[in-house]
Amino acid sequence: MNTEQTQNQEAQIKPLKSISAIWLIPFVALLIGGWMVYYQWSNEGPLITIHFESAEGMEAGKTKIKSRHVNVGEVTGITLNDGSNGVTITARLAKNAAHLLIDDTEFWVVSPQITHTGVSGLSTLISGVYIEVSPGSDDKPRTDFVALEDPPVTPAGTPGLHITLNSDDQFAYSKGDPIIYKGLTVGQFEDIYFNFEERIVYYNAFIKAPYHELVTSNTKFWDVTGLQIDLTADGLSVNTGNFETLLTNGVTFDVPEGMAHGTKIVERTDFDIYKDYKTASDERYKETIKYVVFVSNTIRGLRVGAPVEYRGIHVGQVESVDMLQKQDKTDQPLFTEAIRIPILVSFQPGRVGLPDNAQGVARMKQQHKLWVKQGLKASLKTGNLLTGSLFVDMQHYPEQPVDTIDSFGDYAVIPTIDDDFSQITKKAGQFMDSLNKLPLERISGNANQLMEEFTQTAKALTDTAKDLQGASKNLETLLSDANQQQVSQQLTDALKNVAILTRDLSAGSTGYEDLRKTLSAVTQAMHELRPLLKQLKHQPNGLVFDPGTPDPIEPKKHSGDSQ
Repeated sequence: MNTEQTQNQEAQIKPLKSISAIWLIPFVALLIGGWMVYYQWSNEGPLITIHFESAEGMEAGKTKIKSRHVNVGEVTGITLNDGSNGVTITARLAKNAAHLLIDDTEFWVVSPQITHTGVSGLSTLISGVYIEVSPGSDDKPRTDFVALEDPPVTPAGTPGLHITLNSDDQFAYSKGDPIIYKGLTVGQFEDIYFNFEERIVYYNAFIKAPYHELVTSNTKFWDVTGLQIDLTADGLSVNTGNFETLLTNGVTFDVPEGMAHGTKIVERTDFDIYKDYKTASDERYKETIKYVVFVSNTIRGLRVGAPVEYRGIHVGQVESVDMLQKQDKTDQPLFTEAIRIPILVSFQPGRVGLPDNAQGVARMKQQHKLWVKQGLKASLKTGNLLTGSLFVDMQHYPEQPVDTIDSFGDYAVIPTIDDDFSQITKKAGQFMDSLNKLPLERISGNANQLMEEFTQTAKALTDTAKDLQGASKNLETLLSDANQQQVSQQLTDALKNVAILTRDLSAGSTGYEDLRKTLSAVTQAMHELRPLLKQLKHQPNGLVFDPGTPDPIEPKKHSGDSQ
């Protein structure tokens, strides 16, 4: 009974109680963790990759990324590239540095460096190396970068002007080499690139403000490396930039004297580097007229670039001193009496005030043609006795006109005339030839014979004087006898006059002494002429050149010889 009542009773269902308060703790923790994840995610900067040649000095989790010495990121991983051709750095940047990640942003490792421009990165000796980031100016975003091998020479954002310099000459510049303006360092070389096809070296350079405003369309750049010593026809010149270029290479720039300043350069432009100021200044002359000058003398001391002057005015320059290879291109022979060396010279209309264009060339050609027919001649002259440098001088010789103008290949020929030294040498040679043609042996024989006759005459005069002295004594005796015999008065007077004459010529008298001195002087002169006549006989040119006869050698006495 009781069992049936128990089975007939219905179960009583009671509702459960609400969630326990203890579950609030993990829920709150979950919310906090989610918030922290969101906060970290929302404030985390971008992840980037940077490719380096080497990871020397860098460590994941320690090496910082800085911009202007402010931390903007950190290296998170370092992996070796496939093929072991470099390393890839994974880094996380701060969110506020995300704007730095654009296409032309640059990265490089800062480490201690000692160069000719100074010492940098010494702080990394304590803190370790770090990666420097230099923001660009592009708008294109980027997260994969290739780091620079070396730090850039010019910090990004530096006001100034970027230019490109090129040279196909024997110049060599390095990063950091200075650009000089009137002794001041106003810029420097940044990058170097060699074009193998053109075989030209290109240099990216930077000129800082405000000196970049000095660069115009007519600006020329030239080398001022070290100490430049040049020996030219104008003399000795010494050039240098400043103390810095004495230790390194460098260039300078300016607008050559006489040229307009031109328009200012506001964007990257190419400029050539010239070897010196003269070459840079001469580059302004675009139009040239070339002629050939034949030289029969030596051309030692004549260099390419030597001036061509017309009455002291610089009108051109020597273009080539080696034109002999053009002999096969012309029917005109080079060999006449002696070889003639062709020299190629050029004239620039702009140097003499003519227009530097085809019109100026035509006018100068017409003028030269007229002048050559009227006697314009070229000659080599010494510009400097110290260096021996030569230049080409143009002068008029109206007494030597020409009817036709010769040509050599494609060039007209300007006639030449010997220089002053050659003319003196030629005249000296002609004098020596005339001297050698003189019958000096016969003259010497006649002179010897004449001297002997002079000697005999002097001896005869001496004997005559003695005879006159004896005659004087005889006349005195005769006069005494005549007086005693009372000869006529006329004979006495005549004999007195003869006695006076003989007395003047007698020994001890003034007349006798004068005559004796005269004969002695003549004899001495004949003896002095004897060596000269003998020298003329054996060496006819001894009157012009030093015979160089050594002094006679006298035998030395031995100590045992008697005194």
